[in-house]
Amino acid sequence: MFIILAVTQVAGWGVVGFLPVLASSIAFDLRLPLPTVFLGTTIFYATMGLAAPIVGRAFKRFGAKTVMLLGALLIGTGLASLSVSNFVSAYLSSWAVIGVGGAMFLTTAAYVYLSEYANDRARGLIGSLMLVTGLAGSVFWPLTAYLQHRFDWHGIAQIYAAGMILIILPMVFFGIPEARNLIQASELEQTANRRNGIFWLLVAGIALNGFVSYGMESIGIELFQAMGANAALAVGMASFLGVLKVCGRLVDLIGGKRWSAVSTGIVSGGMISFGLFVPFVLGGSSESVIACLLLFGVGSGAFAVARATMPLVFFKKAEYAAAMSVIAIPLNLTSAVAAPVLSGVLTIFGASLTLLMLIAFSSAALCALIMLGTLTKARPLSAM
Repeated sequence: MFIILAVTQVAGWGVVGFLPVLASSIAFDLRLPLPTVFLGTTIFYATMGLAAPIVGRAFKRFGAKTVMLLGALLIGTGLASLSVSNFVSAYLSSWAVIGVGGAMFLTTAAYVYLSEYANDRARGLIGSLMLVTGLAGSVFWPLTAYLQHRFDWHGIAQIYAAGMILIILPMVFFGIPEARNLIQASELEQTANRRNGIFWLLVAGIALNGFVSYGMESIGIELFQAMGANAALAVGMASFLGVLKVCGRLVDLIGGKRWSAVSTGIVSGGMISFGLFVPFVLGGSSESVIACLLLFGVGSGAFAVARATMPLVFFKKAEYAAAMSVIAIPLNLTSAVAAPVLSGVLTIFGASLTLLMLIAFSSAALCALIMLGTLTKARPLSAM
């Protein structure tokens, strides 16, 4: 089961993540500015977030597997629509369809399935899954580049659409067993009513660090170069960031049984904040860039696991789907706006203010996580 789930998640993220390779070709073919092409990614994440509450209710009613099947179909349909887009409205609308499919199939859906299927083993399996899915770009970017020598971007999108519908969807249908939680209506009502401090501390810590992580991945190279860092070093270290994030996930996977998910969140959040503080104090020297990216890379990798597993500390298993679906709203929306907001701040106000903004957001997230850490022995959230 786990291998099938891992393969389908790698494929799902791989087929929706081709823009870094194909964006220039799409911009040339559709006669669009490059930022407009990348607006597809913003719409994708924003739609994932906005669709999350409805999808969360679908998880409860139909089970994660059924929702994932429909999600795979929607991703394939969106890619097929994208492949025949000849004007901007059709292009962006296709990304909205892919975003709805992503909310039903990618990441949150897989975590919900594991929480339903694996019970007490869910945290370890989620960490393992994140370790594997972190390699989606490493697999599909070279594959996309290889296909680009033989097909135009329309053909590549059609190949990926066919793969989702004809390969990935049947793999989920036949390879993943049903695993549904039967819960009472009263539990659903309790889960829907989470207006208390614990939940919003969790949301704040995850969403603020999400903004920082996605933002740094998007503008990190330009930020360090604007601070005077050597261009080759900035590009090389930023390219190595994916490996560092995998190392961070691996650290949590190995030691996760020795400490709680909230402890991982606090330590990794501290590493992110401290890592960003180094170049703010020392400037764009080679040493400060290396120290920043080492701390930030490992910290953000470990935090990626923590944000998926911290809700398991406070929520009953049956409530995990609803909790993750609500958390997905601010997380995906911050992911959608991080790159354009930070690039705008960098262009208008410069590197120092941009870095200070990132430090402020990560520090606020760390404060929320520290406050949350005092509540790790509290009862499940719905019981409060």
